Amino acid sequence: MRLSDFILENLELILQAWEKFARSVAPPLPPLDSVGLRNHAECILRHVALDMRTSQNSQQQIDPSQRLGSTAKEDSAAQSFALTRLMEGLTLDQMVSEYLALKSSVLGLWLAQAGAEEDDQVVDIIRFNEGIDQALVASIATYELAAETARKTVLGVLGHDLRTPLGAVTLGTDLLKQTEELSSRGKKIISQISVSAQHANQMVNDLLDLARCNLGKGIPVRPVNTDLTSVCKSVVDELTLAHPKAHIVFNNTGSVIGHYDPSRMAQVFSNLIGNAVRHGSSRHSVNVTLNSVGTSARFCVQNHGELIPHSALPTLFNLEGRYSRHTDGAHEASSGLGLGLFIAAQIVGGHGGEIEVESTLEKGTIFRVILPFRH
Repeated sequence: MRLSDFILENLELILQAWEKFARSVAPPLPPLDSVGLRNHAECILRHVALDMRTSQNSQQQIDPSQRLGSTAKEDSAAQSFALTRLMEGLTLDQMVSEYLALKSSVLGLWLAQAGAEEDDQVVDIIRFNEGIDQALVASIATYELAAETARKTVLGVLGHDLRTPLGAVTLGTDLLKQTEELSSRGKKIISQISVSAQHANQMVNDLLDLARCNLGKGIPVRPVNTDLTSVCKSVVDELTLAHPKAHIVFNNTGSVIGHYDPSRMAQVFSNLIGNAVRHGSSRHSVNVTLNSVGTSARFCVQNHGELIPHSALPTLFNLEGRYSRHTDGAHEASSGLGLGLFIAAQIVGGHGGEIEVESTLEKGTIFRVILPFRH
């Protein structure tokens, strides 16, 4: 008996064997009933078997490897299979294990009957594997897309919903600071809560910016006529108060005025200067420079300390490949999510500018931001 005929005539037997086999694979599947475990499998098998009955020319034999030979119905069943598996809590590895179990069940039962000629067996096994592999590719693509979409949405919702309780904490601490009856110890505790709430609020803002980037909207930039020198000086003053032991030196040659988003550029300055303070050596100053060079504004921040590995430089501003010495265990626990450089690069890019870095023993670590003047 040819494999396609065997599949269509023994679907129940195959599904029973698959169900038993699938429950024994590693990693183990979540507890599912027979209906849940068989979901869409029968439809996938039917389409594979019917496709096997159709003849193929030489080009069609090549097509499956190039993802050209699957039918819309087969893809639809495989996509539905992937979505239900994701909703049922299965990992990608577990879903792939189910496909492997399906292959083993079908081929094991069929070969045990030895009902086909040897040449036919080889052809049928190749066609069957191609059909299952095509369904698997469609399932994997659907699963990964759905999982990534869910992750991006959760980040956005989480960041948005956290703003309300953090706002309440900030408001409460502001009111308590005005209470005259508080002891010095109480005021110190309230001040610590306020600082922690501000850090948490910055992380929430980073999450929201990340969610915007993930959902394809990018970080919004609203340029207006802005004095970047004033913005940078305010950030330096704020960080000097927050880090009294740090020595931040701000060098500028006058007002640098252009069309920029002041709050977003303050975010860039704060991220870069803050990183320089945290990662730099306390024995050296952090040097901040802002000036005009030709048709662009140029901002630089330099510190001396542990160098950034040369291999990390090409992906430093990349979300997946970012490198954070502050969160890798070499220093105290980070108060952020390691998104600062990625977000800074997105903001600079939104202004049509560029951000670059060099880290050498002679010069230390230098971050440069080059922004074209816009009027």
